[in-house]
Amino acid sequence: MQPIRTVQDYLSAGETPEILFWVGCAGSFDERAQRVSRAFSEILQKAEVKFAILGVEEGCTGDPAKRAGNEFLFQMQAMQNIEVLNGYGIQRIVTACPHCFNTLKNEYPSLGGNYQVVHHTQLINELLESGKLSIEGGPYKGKKITYHDSCYLGRSNGIYEAPRMVIERLDADLTEMKRCKTNGLCCGAGGAQMFKEAENGNKEINVERAEEALNTQAEIIAVNCPFCMTMMKDGTKHFEKEDQVEVLDIAELVQKHLN
Repeated sequence: MQPIRTVQDYLSAGETPEILFWVGCAGSFDERAQRVSRAFSEILQKAEVKFAILGVEEGCTGDPAKRAGNEFLFQMQAMQNIEVLNGYGIQRIVTACPHCFNTLKNEYPSLGGNYQVVHHTQLINELLESGKLSIEGGPYKGKKITYHDSCYLGRSNGIYEAPRMVIERLDADLTEMKRCKTNGLCCGAGGAQMFKEAENGNKEINVERAEEALNTQAEIIAVNCPFCMTMMKDGTKHFEKEDQVEVLDIAELVQKHLN
């Protein structure tokens, strides 16, 4: 993979990136999510997309703070990011995190941050439809894959088809869970639940969701979110199926086809 350039690198060379890749906290610091960030970056490079990252200038969008009820901290984090983004004249942003996607797209405009924001599954599908990428055939041909709709991409923003269209282009056997699309079940990490202890109950949400995924007899559980990735992976471990059923981000599925 080629070195990834920052916005500052582009400006120093007198150039302008086509799109900003908002990496997010998980994509930057979580070891598992870092692999997704690299996979998506390789896809963009393969499609010859001129993209940049903010690097150390990127801060948390403020999503966890807002969901936990700390509006003051959220606005403080958001305003810092908006100042940086507007200072660089950023117009289009892509992110592999639905939480970042939802916050940048729907909550930054009221604070002065107006951008065209797309999720990485949307951009990958866009690149495939335009012919900049081609992934027919390959290692997942005929494999049974089930897809988990993340809450912030699905119910919050109505994006259901782009991820499925990408999976279908893999020539894979897409097998839906009983609860999917508008009726999908949360992985259990949203609303800042990822960062707190579980409440009283007889079953964890991620265990319930992983059970639904495993019941499809799929070989791969496809996700589009770093939080869903963690929760679904923990769910497969609960059933001691982690060696038999892979949990992969859609970007990783596509990236393996490219190689």
